[in-house]
Amino acid sequence: MIWTVAVSLLGLMALSIPVGIVLFLLGIGVGQFFSPFPLLRGMGQMIWSSSASSTLIAIPLFVLLGELLVRGGVAARTYAALDRWLSWLPGGLIHANIATATMFSATSGSSVATAATVATVAMPQGERMGYDPRLFSGAIAAGGTLGILIPPSINLIVYGFLTESSIPSLFVAGLLPGGLMALGFILVTALICRLRPGLGGPSRSFTWEERLRSLVNLVPIIVLFLVVVGSIYAGWATPTESAAIGVVMAALIAAFGDGLKLSSVADALVGTVRITAMIMLVITAAFFLNFAMSSSGMGRQIGAMIEGAGLSPYATLLVVILLYVVLGLFIETLSLMVATIPIVVPIISGMGFDTIWFGVLMIILIEMALITPPVGLNLFVVQSVRRGGSMNQVAVGVIPYVAVMVAMLIALIALPGIALWLPSIL
Repeated sequence: MIWTVAVSLLGLMALSIPVGIVLFLLGIGVGQFFSPFPLLRGMGQMIWSSSASSTLIAIPLFVLLGELLVRGGVAARTYAALDRWLSWLPGGLIHANIATATMFSATSGSSVATAATVATVAMPQGERMGYDPRLFSGAIAAGGTLGILIPPSINLIVYGFLTESSIPSLFVAGLLPGGLMALGFILVTALICRLRPGLGGPSRSFTWEERLRSLVNLVPIIVLFLVVVGSIYAGWATPTESAAIGVVMAALIAAFGDGLKLSSVADALVGTVRITAMIMLVITAAFFLNFAMSSSGMGRQIGAMIEGAGLSPYATLLVVILLYVVLGLFIETLSLMVATIPIVVPIISGMGFDTIWFGVLMIILIEMALITPPVGLNLFVVQSVRRGGSMNQVAVGVIPYVAVMVAMLIALIALPGIALWLPSIL
């Protein structure tokens, strides 16, 4: 039964059927062929109960927050300010790519939106100044992945909802690993460009007056992050309430910048509806599939297979990591999360691993899936903004940053406190 479902999942996805529909079809199939109960009659109740949680309201609000910032011209001003502070490093403008992606990750919650935002602003300048297209575009694609690790993160909200984990704890657990990965991206870029200066383009310096004057463009983003995330940690607001506050602040920041036009607001609302609808379809479908698998006893079969293999906890963890690496090559990231969490997390938790820690570990694995071909979404996003060249250049450019992610995975396994220290003191 397990292998039938696995093969069916891969086969239906290979036919380019939307993932949400695939999960619903699998749930219906499991109910019809492997369960003695009429599970189809419970579909309506499962869809309603899985989508009626107030926690999920945070998803469209955080998406709208990012959409307003992107369409309000905030990205271009942030990028210009960070360029003045970081372009003296070996690699020049590439560091501004990573730093801008990091700052937008702390507000948008979406990896794809972050990559698209930075690529739109940065690509024309990189092409004009003669940067190596591989490293330049690879840094944007990799930097964009931080959008699902540094809070607020839509993927962490989904993980917390599905595992009934504390979303504030997940948010704060992602802070230190996200910051260390951003620093790692900058260090590996500087090292590469120190060894091969031709890849990095010209390093530029600005006067302290120019740098200090540019800080006015960074203050709004920093304040927005502190208010949205700080209100959650301080206990003043739930994630949903802080997201609503963030939307209001993002609208004001965009309006007092270049001015937010009604057409831009309309585009932001339409984009929010589209992204939210996709996410909710996948979540509700995954809930029904999980309900069908649990009712048919498939979860117990998987658990029995793991126990029967006689693997140690860390060997089991290694198998899970390899599973995500392989599946991440072929399955869209949110779909991969939602489809596997109900199966994998109980096994990992039963082995004695902390679910908050594993949530951060899983997000880094999902980040790797975002920049590894053939289905790495960030690769397609960055390539769509470029004016020429092949996607192979972007894929080659992310290799150093994938190495940083692997190093972070090893560090998290060796030192779980990297993720768990902040939640333990807050």
